[in-house]
Amino acid sequence: MVSLLICVIVAAIVFDYINGFHDAANAIATVVSTGVLPIRTAVIIAGVLNFFGAVTGTAVAKTIASGFADVQMVNQTVVLAALIGACAWNLITWWYGIPSSSSHALIGALAGAVVAKGGIGAFRWGALKTKVLEPLVLSPTLGFIIAFAVMVGLMWLFRKSKPDRVNRISRRLQLVSACGMAFAHGSNDAQKSMGIIALALSSFLAAGGTGLPSWALPKGDQIPLWVVISCAAAIGLGTMAGGKRIIKTMGAKIIRISPLQGFAAETSGALTILLASLKGVPVSTTHCINACIMGVGASKRISAVRWGVAGNILTAWVLTLPLSALMAFGSYKVLSIVFSA
Repeated sequence: MVSLLICVIVAAIVFDYINGFHDAANAIATVVSTGVLPIRTAVIIAGVLNFFGAVTGTAVAKTIASGFADVQMVNQTVVLAALIGACAWNLITWWYGIPSSSSHALIGALAGAVVAKGGIGAFRWGALKTKVLEPLVLSPTLGFIIAFAVMVGLMWLFRKSKPDRVNRISRRLQLVSACGMAFAHGSNDAQKSMGIIALALSSFLAAGGTGLPSWALPKGDQIPLWVVISCAAAIGLGTMAGGKRIIKTMGAKIIRISPLQGFAAETSGALTILLASLKGVPVSTTHCINACIMGVGASKRISAVRWGVAGNILTAWVLTLPLSALMAFGSYKVLSIVFSA
């Protein structure tokens, strides 16, 4: 039982690392595409701030650990299947440069694995509605509106300034906003793996597992410190590995972005994500920053946004939950045969 738990923990940390390089673009796509920072410098700064953002709280981790399935219905095989499904979807979308949601991949995969074990009633669909589907609509919408309003305000503020002065000031501001976005990304995304590990540990205890020291196990709904540090480090290192394919899509293919637009998009995205983190809501940082980029583009003119590319991204948003669930469902069926053999 301990060896399987260790496999689950390793898989969760691998998922967190993949999440880091898959979602590196969330924090740095605009600052790289506008030429404010070279990509290598940007990913190092983003990785460090991802780490610090990740250790600021555990509200989202607690939602993942207990919000979607009863621990009595979850075993290590379920959690491992969920992680395999989520990792598979993340790698597929990363390969094709599609900025999909790692958060929704993980939650969709958890739903698929739980259903594979306990049937359709084993998963808490009400929690999926309130914690995932409603924020799926609300958080990008809020990000779009905030970004649109911020960009309009900035254009009014700098309406009498020379373009060179605006560019010089906005490039400096974008350094700050990119750091804020990286911090916000860590505060939400890293906690999802923390929650999965906490769920695995709780399942281990519920099944009567022994052999682990008390400091390694959760006490009530508290996330062990080693889990927080491990996941924060994994997402930070993953971010430092970069994600050039998705950076290109977000930073150049949606709109041609300027430093001032980059500052508006990153600031709006960071505010939206930090608010969700405080509320314990596992939102998609990918959806938020993409919506903010579209918002700043639309503030100039609707045609500035390449809606064909945006449509492809929206398609990936819709497909992430069901396809990651399907992959996890299949993974559970295979794993249950392997471990019963």
